[in-house]
Amino acid sequence: MTPTARTIAATVHAKQQSAVSLCEAAIARAEALGPERSGFTRLLKRRALIRAAAVDKLVEAGLDPGPLAGVPFGVSDQFDVSGEITTVGSRTRLHAPFASRDARAIALLEAAGAVLIGTQTMDEYNYGFTATNAHFGTVRNPHDQARLAGGAAGGSAVAVATGTVAFSLAVDTNGSVRVPAALSGVIGLKPTYGDLPRQGCYPFVESLDVPGVLARDVDDLALVRDILREGRAETGDAQPQDIAFGRLMSWFDANMTAEMRTALDGFWNRLGRVAFELPHSEIARAAASVIIAAEGASLLRPALEANLDQFEPPVRDRMLAGLLVTSDEYLTAQRFRSWVQAKVRRQFELCDVLFTPAAPGYAPLIAEPTMTFEGQQIPARSHLGIYTQPISLVGLPALVLPLAGTFPAPLGVQLIAAAGNEPLLLRAARQLVDMGLCAVPVPPES
Repeated sequence: MTPTARTIAATVHAKQQSAVSLCEAAIARAEALGPERSGFTRLLKRRALIRAAAVDKLVEAGLDPGPLAGVPFGVSDQFDVSGEITTVGSRTRLHAPFASRDARAIALLEAAGAVLIGTQTMDEYNYGFTATNAHFGTVRNPHDQARLAGGAAGGSAVAVATGTVAFSLAVDTNGSVRVPAALSGVIGLKPTYGDLPRQGCYPFVESLDVPGVLARDVDDLALVRDILREGRAETGDAQPQDIAFGRLMSWFDANMTAEMRTALDGFWNRLGRVAFELPHSEIARAAASVIIAAEGASLLRPALEANLDQFEPPVRDRMLAGLLVTSDEYLTAQRFRSWVQAKVRRQFELCDVLFTPAAPGYAPLIAEPTMTFEGQQIPARSHLGIYTQPISLVGLPALVLPLAGTFPAPLGVQLIAAAGNEPLLLRAARQLVDMGLCAVPVPPES
């Protein structure tokens, strides 16, 4: 079993192993697996070893390097790393200026003793759900090399699933953390909008972008979030003694595969069959798509004008379509967003944690990257987030867990809490793991 971040840090504190040896082992594993199987686009060996050596010196001096002492981690290539180019998965940025400093999240984690070993593959500009990247390669699912890992942050999920690192950071705009967590079989948290620091994260959709965490252990994920919040008090409601779970239906009960339905129904039966509705979920998804297209295209207009042919065709075409979104359409989507946020608040007067599928079913095949939607085969790249997009629009915290006992690949459930109530979400996740309903699977070659 892959050790948790807390276990790793404890061994470093106890001088049972060094941060340098941990760093070397993680980098060696990533190199042995290669980019498609490790999820790493770029390994930062020199930087990482210097940082790891500094941790070991603190331990030798009898000082505390922090709660993540010597723990290797990675970030999607959307986070600034000092002295490196933040490519955001695009060759249009290969000649961009070098980052002058680390992203705030990286600085906070390294101040807590963690060691950044590299950056990870993602869909170009975070615009996709498959981690297929013509510039940097396709990330393969660790449970079945013929399947997609999910995206946009597929590299971040795979690095955790393979045990190369204990946790990764990525940005969730519309499901970019949650979809790969579901398909690759790890835990993924999209916090409440504004919960974690975005300084030094390359923006895509500033009204939706949320830095998130992927891990194999709920308590590791909670620890990383606590560090990134810099000691700020929690803002959520008081936590109930007994958590009441409810299943979102309608939009969230359609278009899933038979395997996903069987697994989710079994999960629901164990928790009590209580159903809820998110009004006009299909419009919420459409509104999220409009906002993403408009904001993303506006941000990237200079790059589109200068390097149109350098973009991947699917991303280029969606960006060009975004330039055609009118101001009235954008404002209408934002007004609907405010309306549906008010509606969702009422759900939590009756229920503590809602759940939905995280993705329609098993990860699609790389050779056949499609999914079934309303009886038609459509591209998975732009549609795997059908269950995550409405939740992004309303800015709620959501956590994805792998359902226990699924075969031949992971299936994920998405938990949703009221805004600011991440502690309840994390407690619900621990409860589901303790009940045996959710478990992080071990890839066959780990």
